[in-house]
Amino acid sequence: MKLAPQETRTFFTSFATWERRFILQSNRLCELLLDVIRQNRSKERLQVHEFVIMTDHVHLILTPAPLVSLEKAMQFVKGGFSYRAKKELSFNHEIWQKGYNEHRIRDTVEYAQHVEYVWMNPVKAGFVERPEEYLYSSARLKNEVDPAPSQLQRKSHVVATKSRG
Repeated sequence: MKLAPQETRTFFTSFATWERRFILQSNRLCELLLDVIRQNRSKERLQVHEFVIMTDHVHLILTPAPLVSLEKAMQFVKGGFSYRAKKELSFNHEIWQKGYNEHRIRDTVEYAQHVEYVWMNPVKAGFVERPEEYLYSSARLKNEVDPAPSQLQRKSHVVATKSRG
């Protein structure tokens, strides 16, 4: 299968826990998910530009590596987390609903809108007053993410600076 050109392979993705249960309310599980994301970034399987880990779902803005399909990138994250949660934390329940939602980000305006959505998710849920207060968000953990792809940086940087300020 031939993949789309790399400059059009940045996606906003969402995936939910099994039956929308609050599986990701424990720090241990959130830290494990962050570690799985870090591990896949360091193996250069994907770039993660923004993220938020909510109690029952996750949002990622990511770009799979040139030879990695989006489906495979999601398998690395979701499957890697499930495997490690069962092995390392003896978590013996279903973790994820099947599948995920995706939206290909086509321009700087869409990128900025999705960044805003990711950052504001915990605010809208009433968990925090400001995005950078939420423990498991790229709005707080700025060193845990990759820069936006160059073709999506120009306008998104201006919006990002306003939102984080």
